[in-house]
Amino acid sequence: MSKTITRRAFCSILLAFSVPAAAQQTKKMFRIGLLSSNRSSPMPPTIEVFRQGLRELGYVEGKNILFEYRFTEGKEERYAIFAAELVSLAVDIIVTQGTAATVAAKQATNTIPIIVGGAGDLVGEGLVASLARPGGNVTGFTNIDPDLSAKRVQLLKEIFPKLARVAVIYHGGPGGDQEELRETHTAAKTLGVQIQPLHVLEPDQFQSAYATMTKERAQALIIFSGSFTNPHRRELLDRAAKVRIPTISGNLEWSEAGGLISYGHDRRDQWRRAATYVDKILKGTKPADLPVQQPMKFELVINLKTAKQLGVTVPPQVLARADRIIR
Repeated sequence: MSKTITRRAFCSILLAFSVPAAAQQTKKMFRIGLLSSNRSSPMPPTIEVFRQGLRELGYVEGKNILFEYRFTEGKEERYAIFAAELVSLAVDIIVTQGTAATVAAKQATNTIPIIVGGAGDLVGEGLVASLARPGGNVTGFTNIDPDLSAKRVQLLKEIFPKLARVAVIYHGGPGGDQEELRETHTAAKTLGVQIQPLHVLEPDQFQSAYATMTKERAQALIIFSGSFTNPHRRELLDRAAKVRIPTISGNLEWSEAGGLISYGHDRRDQWRRAATYVDKILKGTKPADLPVQQPMKFELVINLKTAKQLGVTVPPQVLARADRIIR
């Protein structure tokens, strides 16, 4: 009897130790690298939405997922450095914000899956073979929608019927700036509006760009939002306020920061969907098998506080179409 009890006790001890050990082996701590042009503080709203999306899918920071954040804060030379760091950490996935970040990540690795939270022309940059069949290790979400460029010019014309000249600030680096500029020119021509393109490569060129548009009497300003202009949002809008020129851009954050109008895709919806791609890849799906998705939700935001400061009256029919009005 004593030998039987001893044997049972011994088996119980083995079971007690072996079950947790087995469970621990099946519970992997995933590491997600995130490469963005934004500043690290405060945390960008898009990334907060992305983290929330992962939580809703069962990923809890510190329990089964860890983040490695790398924010370039608008300094382009940091992309390659930070991408290499993430690869050296052997993260399971790299999530990128912006085309420049995606290019740097792709140059750093051909094996680690890369999910694009939002970027420009992924096909044109050679990052994916096609939207439907990306191939390789890159997939995710593109910001490209040619209709948006035309609709921004149409909105300006509707608010300012006598509009004849519009300045455009663009960077022209990796992304869709060139395509967006072409679409803007095409739309403006049909409306009898002249486009004044202002190619800005470095922040120290902002002052001269605004001086030029003021000298040539531009009546409105389109700012292409992207990995270069987004970190300098406040400076660009402050300069616009000083010369009293109404602005339109692509993202909600621009109107929240003082821009007159923003019209573009809902970036927060896009980043929420990016979390589902992370989940799929962590469960075994290959990036090559996940099609690149285009924008699905769009939003028009009007800042009436800015309109009042500029002495602009926004027509009722435009206000009625707004998804959000900032007062």
